[in-house]
Amino acid sequence: MVKFANPTFLYLLLAIPLLALFFWSVEKRKQSLLARFGEIELIRKLTASRSKGFLIARRVLFTVGMAFLILAMARPQLGTKLEEVKREGIDLIVAIDVSNSMLAEDVAPNRMLKAKHELKTLIDRLKGDRIGIVAFAGDAFLASPLTTDYAAAAMILDAIDVGVIPQQGTAIARAIEIACKGFVTKDSRQKVILLLTDGEDHEGDPVAAAEAAAKEGIIIYAVGIGSPTGVPIPSVDKSGNKTGYLRGSDGEIVTSKLDEVTLQRIALATEGKYYPARPGSAELNEIIKAISGMEKTQIEAKIFTNFEDRFQWFLIPAILFFVIASALPERRSKKAAKRAIKAELEG
Repeated sequence: MVKFANPTFLYLLLAIPLLALFFWSVEKRKQSLLARFGEIELIRKLTASRSKGFLIARRVLFTVGMAFLILAMARPQLGTKLEEVKREGIDLIVAIDVSNSMLAEDVAPNRMLKAKHELKTLIDRLKGDRIGIVAFAGDAFLASPLTTDYAAAAMILDAIDVGVIPQQGTAIARAIEIACKGFVTKDSRQKVILLLTDGEDHEGDPVAAAEAAAKEGIIIYAVGIGSPTGVPIPSVDKSGNKTGYLRGSDGEIVTSKLDEVTLQRIALATEGKYYPARPGSAELNEIIKAISGMEKTQIEAKIFTNFEDRFQWFLIPAILFFVIASALPERRSKKAAKRAIKAELEG
């Protein structure tokens, strides 16, 4: 199968007929100008040494050469090289908190943006591992199943934000349950859940959910986003503009603080580890180091076709056409010119 690496250059082929039209118009213009200096028959006899055949051949060769050059610039490729690619890694499902408390600004610019930045950095550094994404607030859902398509995972992450789940709250237990279901339980790959949240669980029993995950051989690494001291939660309008702070039914401003104790207990239940989010994503380096040290298993083996460049198939003929065109003389040889002049005079 032939494909072009730079297909936009193929649009230049539309200019080839225009080039032929240009040469034709130049010749017509030249004939018109010569006619002004005398009778056309006399002009033809005086220019009989000029080879019209060579001139046409030169222009045809030049035009064809340009067409081949454009095809070479488009970089035609042929899929003839087969290569087997094997990937080894672990299965990683990231559970990201999207509750209103993630709008708190005790971490710059806010908890939500900090968490998304952490995840984007993680995705950029993955090599061969499969990644899935779970979003949770008062409930949880699998936003992205396990995949090695990191670009697709990053796009899904961009679409996740506070408010994507109408039911408010922080159901960490539910998030762990949905993440566990996202793994293929029958295979023997290492399974990891990366939990990014402020840890204030108001639903269920997250430690019990972590213990259930541990029985399935799943390890949980928890990253605490925020500070242990209580901070107010901003309220925003539909456009995302800050309008003040959330208030409870009693009219008091609602505060949110990082629950490190709960997150430590969740991680400990699965022999994982808790990391507080720090400036510069220092904790992410430790998590990636821990993941890299885990036993890898083969995730997939695919046959990829690497297309090889074949631009030389068109570049070499293009050069030859240009060389031949430039080598053709504009005028006939002396003998041929004399015969042509004689023929014109006798005519």
